[in-house]
Amino acid sequence: MDLLPTEAPSIGGRRQGFRSLKLMSVAMDEPLAEEPVGVAYGVLDNGLTYYVRSNPKPQMRAALALAVKVGSVLEEEEERGVAHIVEHLAFSATKKYTNHDIIKFLESIGAEFGACQNALTSSDETIYELLVPVDKPDLLSQAISVLAEFSSEVRVSAEDLEKERGAVLEEYRGGRNAAGRMQDAHWVLMFEGSKYAERLPIGLEKVIRTVTPETVKQFYQKWYHLQNMAVVAVGDFSETKSVVELIRAHFGQKVSLSGPPPVIPDFPVPSHEEPRFSCFVESEAAGSAVMISCKIPVDEMRTVKDYRDSLAEAMFHCALNQRFFKISRRKDPPYFSCSSAADALVRPIKAYIMTSSCRERGTIEALESMLMEVARVRLHGFSEREISIVCALMMSEIESAYLERDQMQSTSLRDEYLQHFFRKEPVVGIEYEAQLQKTLLPYISPAEVSKFAVNFCTACSCVIKIVEPRACATIEELKASVLKVNALEEEKKISPWDDEHVPEEIVIDKPNPGSIVQHSDFPSIGVTELLLSNGMRICYKCTDFLDDQVIFTGFAYGGLSELSEDEYISCSMGSTISGEIGVYGYKPSVLMDMVAGKRAEVGTKVGAYMRTFSGDCSPTDLETALQLVYLLFTTNVEPRDEEVKIVMQMAEEAIRAQERDPYSVFANRVREVNYGNSFFFRLLFLMQPIRISDLRKVDPIRSCKYFSDCFKDPSTFTVVIVGNIDPSVSLPLILQYLGGIPRPAELVLQFNRDDLKGLPFKFPATIVREVVRSPMVEAQCSVQLAFPVVLKNMSMMEEIHYVGFLSKLLETKIMQVLRFKHGQIYSVNVSVFLGGNKPSRTGDVRGDISVNFSCDPDISSKLVDLALEELMYLQNHGPSDEDVSTILEIEQRAHENGLQVSALNESIAGSVKSVFKPWNRRVDTSEGLLESNDGDPELLVFIPFTSDVKIKSISVVGGSGGTSPSKMRAYSRFQSVASLTLHFPENFGGDTTQIYYIGLRGEATQLKRDVVATIVYEVTPNPSDHKTKADGGGGLSHVE
Repeated sequence: MDLLPTEAPSIGGRRQGFRSLKLMSVAMDEPLAEEPVGVAYGVLDNGLTYYVRSNPKPQMRAALALAVKVGSVLEEEEERGVAHIVEHLAFSATKKYTNHDIIKFLESIGAEFGACQNALTSSDETIYELLVPVDKPDLLSQAISVLAEFSSEVRVSAEDLEKERGAVLEEYRGGRNAAGRMQDAHWVLMFEGSKYAERLPIGLEKVIRTVTPETVKQFYQKWYHLQNMAVVAVGDFSETKSVVELIRAHFGQKVSLSGPPPVIPDFPVPSHEEPRFSCFVESEAAGSAVMISCKIPVDEMRTVKDYRDSLAEAMFHCALNQRFFKISRRKDPPYFSCSSAADALVRPIKAYIMTSSCRERGTIEALESMLMEVARVRLHGFSEREISIVCALMMSEIESAYLERDQMQSTSLRDEYLQHFFRKEPVVGIEYEAQLQKTLLPYISPAEVSKFAVNFCTACSCVIKIVEPRACATIEELKASVLKVNALEEEKKISPWDDEHVPEEIVIDKPNPGSIVQHSDFPSIGVTELLLSNGMRICYKCTDFLDDQVIFTGFAYGGLSELSEDEYISCSMGSTISGEIGVYGYKPSVLMDMVAGKRAEVGTKVGAYMRTFSGDCSPTDLETALQLVYLLFTTNVEPRDEEVKIVMQMAEEAIRAQERDPYSVFANRVREVNYGNSFFFRLLFLMQPIRISDLRKVDPIRSCKYFSDCFKDPSTFTVVIVGNIDPSVSLPLILQYLGGIPRPAELVLQFNRDDLKGLPFKFPATIVREVVRSPMVEAQCSVQLAFPVVLKNMSMMEEIHYVGFLSKLLETKIMQVLRFKHGQIYSVNVSVFLGGNKPSRTGDVRGDISVNFSCDPDISSKLVDLALEELMYLQNHGPSDEDVSTILEIEQRAHENGLQVSALNESIAGSVKSVFKPWNRRVDTSEGLLESNDGDPELLVFIPFTSDVKIKSISVVGGSGGTSPSKMRAYSRFQSVASLTLHFPENFGGDTTQIYYIGLRGEATQLKRDVVATIVYEVTPNPSDHKTKADGGGGLSHVE
């Protein structure tokens, strides 16, 4: 047996910090626990598995799930889509609940129902999830009874099925956009020769329209057996025994619907030595891209050796991604961005996946560069330095997880138990895992990490696909590139990796500390305010929400609204150009290595009215974060030709992508009507695409000078710091690095809040009903109804709450009419936009509230009228007492949870919630989007979990027209995550960043208004815009 070095175990009951955690004596063949640790786990007599755990986060809440080992791969040809239909029908009617009573129950207790919030269907599994309060008697029992109904009592009548067809069809239609077509085509190519290739969870349109109740019922009764199910309950329970008894009471007497369950067959995915190639031409694609996927069997994690291998594999992808980032920042890079990950796609197979985005006509160069880099790793491996950096990163992540183990959220734990049920992945507990990682990580060698490069071999069931808006590359060129790189590798003509020099210290010459010239305490709110000698104002508050977090934001008034039209184009590019060069005195690729192993991040934003910097760090890394702020203020960014060229290339690609995207046409027209045609809003929101000629007007010197001036004068900034702060440690650091920022001799960009120049925008004074038409490959329709909102200054705080209640009320009522009554939509989103107003103590706030949904183009006008009728009814009669109590319950529960996903710099408050949805809905753009604010492409997304999770991959679907993020930074840890922060610092040239989907894969989430204007926008394709095989010799999208 291999034994690792060990230290004597500590004795004592005191909770220890990670750095005092002792190493383990562990053998590589030592088995990991098969049964999950720390949870009541068992199997009922009827075969149902259960997991029950007490967990206090969030308080008085329970995260429940019914897991079913049934997915679309079990469908026969005439059933394609039925597994997903069953999931829909479960919420429609069961033996005990009828007419969507389950949804009414969930809403009545504050547990929202919405698109994909409560269930998902994949190839291999179906999951029903509930997050319910447990502070009232019988709520937990009733919630468990709902899951029990799903297990065996779903009603499948002709009436039920007809009501859900429209919703499922709209879900199907929502996925038939450019991203959906590309991803579906890649899925089919990946799994060619396997049943998985023909069983996408959404199914076939023909089946959705025509399947009979008998067919659906037969599938449900055949496969929904308790032996194939598990119930998971994690929540704020006083003890677990009573919860197990509730599960036994509701599930224990149930029996299988049709005798013994059939054995769930294995569906092998055949391997292939020769790579498969695809040149996919998509006329609506946001840009050119390359994807390399290599399929390998799913690993089983049974022993400590297996766990060590999983750590080495994670280190491989991390190290490779660090190289990709550095390559993307070189002169004339082969791609704008590139990443590597491993993902378990279906039960028997996982894939190593590399993806890159590149300039048009650059796919061959990008492909060769990607293949060359993994070949370089196979030949020469990673260096000791590269592995030490990755080891430090992962050690920092597990340390943070261990320190915050008491803040684990219930939904994260629930998800971990789901993975144990579906894939038998060990659940060993964070304490053991932290010790294990601390013991193993330092002894993983570069050779162990580098060996995983063999999984990217083109002879390893490899699929190579490129996506282009216009056909440029050919299959023959793809094959030639593979042969070229293989030959160079065989002849050993690929040179070793040449890394950049990395300085040891972030701040070489430490500044002289400033002093405190004024000190004020506010004991009622626990805040201390300091005025420093350089004029910077500091407000700090010690909090205990998370043990391993300090966050801060510095802000100063005055931003892009103060610029003239001539200055705006150059200055608005300042953040992007400066970010490529390095705003902290170092190139981003160098700084990345300098802060490796430290959890410290600082980002900047230049908005319409304010300039801000924001930071997130571990208390132990606060000095590093404050050093970055010091460098931000003391660095004069100077443009360099290579970085400017990269930015301009990305911006040009973004402009061309916007011209291809029909949804950009829709969004541009909506914003133009809503906010007018002033130059600021025209450019800020890309109402009219910036022309290539506009890019030629950008002065990089002016861009960088403006950015440097934005963060030059500390006396204009107020900094707010909260978190696990020890003032005796933090104050000296604040005085040195914030107080030590030199104050310029003359004021720079100093503005008074009340004197800021407001943005000109005007909502239309008359009713506008307009149809926006755009050529599309497949017919889709998006609808928006927008209404003006004016919040009076004297009652603004109260009215902000009212508008929030109103948006939730409208969402609920329109959902009831258009989906549950008429069955014609999948979801509806009601959002409030109050951006564009300058900060003011006295002025009113203007904005709009909009209703958004997608539907069949042929019935869009009818559905608009139905929605308007419901709105008119609410105006004339008001909501019912039941409506009001339901909305208040939902809002109260959301407020109590305090665990909502949040985003900094989002243009519509709360819109970030719309981008978290199941994988099969990833390309549906009808459910809203997350968009950055005020002409600033930066977004910071905070994702709290209700339990710790192990993040394996992160997927993002961005907008078009240059609005897709070009870079993402993730701040948390790989193995055990209680929260995750995603930083999107820039995009491909758009003035705003748009995100439609963020997917995380891993283990373990009465007011009446006068209507001034009713605006209806519909993206409706003309039939003549579409080529079909019958009339055009093939579609606009094709595969060679």
